[in-house]
Amino acid sequence: MDYIKIPMDIEKKSFEIIGSEMGESKFSEEELLIVKRVIHTTADFEYKDLIYIREGSIEKAKELLKKGITIYTDTNMALSGINKKALDKLGCKVVCYVNKEETHEMAKEKGITRSMAAVETALEEGVEFFVFGNAPTALFKLKELTEEGKGNPAFIIGAPVGFVGASESKVEIEKLQLPMITVRGRKGGSTVAAAIVNALLYMLIER
Repeated sequence: MDYIKIPMDIEKKSFEIIGSEMGESKFSEEELLIVKRVIHTTADFEYKDLIYIREGSIEKAKELLKKGITIYTDTNMALSGINKKALDKLGCKVVCYVNKEETHEMAKEKGITRSMAAVETALEEGVEFFVFGNAPTALFKLKELTEEGKGNPAFIIGAPVGFVGASESKVEIEKLQLPMITVRGRKGGSTVAAAIVNALLYMLIER
């Protein structure tokens, strides 16, 4: 049986198929790189109508990544999906506080989710780049703390998935006048959030 075996060739062919099946696009060249990578990750063309990229957000994300910043993620799955070689080339790192003992203690003490507590920790540590693929409560908390002046996020990826609060959390976070990329509605997930980060990283490094 004859089939493609080289990973980069498989990816290249996949993107060719995605491009041919997407039809006309409203996206810029860089926006399209993000949308196509999410579709590549999910095999779901509906994302081309769900992804919202605020004007200037890609440039802001690239500016932050070039500085070698710390990226917060709400799940270890999202953390695992972000390309570590690309991060290393830019001097960036990715963190997830959800399973730290201090996070458990804060969540128990305050009667909040661990994801919410993790956001508080990230803001206290000066994290500016936030990636959400699973926890609507964490996205709600980031908005709340930002509005209270207790945090200063510079870029947000909001892609929680689910039926309780996921869609609503993205509606709320979009009310902040900040650079962001969101996946509107119920869809999203850690793999989608990681795919968006990787698309941004690949704009800056050669693979």
